[in-house]
This record gives sequence, C-alpha cells and structure tokens, in this order.
Amino acid sequence: MAPDPELAAWLVRQRGAIDRRVAMRLGERAPGAGAPESEALRRFRSFAASALLRGRAVEPALDGLRADEERVSALLGAWSEAAADEAGRRAGEVREALAPLVSRFRAALRSTTPVRRKSGAPRTARRAVMAAIDRIADAFLAVDAVSGRIVDANPAAGALLGTTRDALLDAHLADVVPADDRDRWQSELDAVSEGSEPRRFAARLCDGRGLALAVEARATRHVARDRVVALVVARPA
Repeated sequence: MAPDPELAAWLVRQRGAIDRRVAMRLGERAPGAGAPESEALRRFRSFAASALLRGRAVEPALDGLRADEERVSALLGAWSEAAADEAGRRAGEVREALAPLVSRFRAALRSTTPVRRKSGAPRTARRAVMAAIDRIADAFLAVDAVSGRIVDANPAAGALLGTTRDALLDAHLADVVPADDRDRWQSELDAVSEGSEPRRFAARLCDGRGLALAVEARATRHVARDRVVALVVARPA
C-alpha cells in the first residue's frame, strides 16, 4: 500500500464526527467507552493511522485485549462505513483504503482469541481513560518532567507532528521542539516538576520535516511510581 498521510490525518481530525455517526448507526448497541470492543476500536484506529502514514501495516497490538470477536467485527464495519459517509465524495477512496486494514485486524483478532481468553481480567478503568485520550482531537503527550522522554501520546499528536503515535514513544521532547524553543519547554517541565498548579502557555512544536508549529499548550502534573509526568495537551494556535 502507498503511504497516505493526508487520509491518516483526516481520520484523526474527524474522529469525533465519525464516532457520532457510529453512535447514531448502532443506537443502543453501541458499546460504552470502557467496553472491550471500544478498546479494540481504539487500537484499530491507531493501527490504521500508523499503516496509512507508513504505507505498510505491522501486526496490530492486541496484548491483554479480551473482546468478543463478532462484536468487534461489527463495530469495525460500522466505523468504516461511518468514516466513508463522513468523507462524502471521497467515500469510495476511504472504503478502499480501510477495507484491507479492517480485514488484517479481524484476522489478527481471530488468530489470537484463544491466547487472550487465558489472560487475566481486563483493566477496565485504564481502557476507559486511554479511550478518552485517544478520542480527543487535541495532541496529547505525557512527558517525563525530569528526563524529557515522551512516555505516552495519542494518535492526534502523531498526526499533528507528521509521524505516528508509536514513533513518539520513548522519543525525547527536544526531538519535536524547534531548537529556539527548547529552553522554554524545559522551563515549563521544571515548573511542573516543582509545583502542582496547571500551566498554560504558548509555544512551538515541529513536525517531521522540521517545520515549526505554533501551539497553545496546557501541562498538568501527574505522579506515577515516584516519577513526575507532565500531561501536555496542545492544539494549533
């Protein structure tokens, strides 16, 4: 498959509109945000965005997922059709791009079902939180306030920066910040590390081509396992 970063970015930007179409299409049959099927859809969206950006599909991440195969299959079909409806005149293009990815994800889910049935209970609360983060249109980055390492991100961050969510993980914040703005970002990380008040500031990020992007950012302190993490939400200014 050929890379299609434009379609990948469009799917991320239109996620809310597509989800609303899915809800209307499924009605009471639509799974809740914390349901295993919703977690499967979240993983499919990340898988699809990554494949479209790179021009190749890697194996979907299904570790720890315990979802009903038939329900997931129906949900993926509804989501794909909703995306095509949202695309209007580009409906055929969207269907053609998503069809092999849906088939690949369904096949992977089918082949791993016996293994997943033997795994422990799903972490429902964490799934609900991650699903909510992945649904927002703004870029989300979780950054170690001391080392500057990116420990989590959402697909919208990847789309904004011209890369994938997976590529951002374990990267350094400095890798996606213009050289002239790195001191500013470091001072904000230091402030988050030393205080509990949320921070709001204007700054810049840069995409994979090195182009600077002006953003409005909000950083919140979070402590996990004796590590201070800055939860950054950014949107284009």
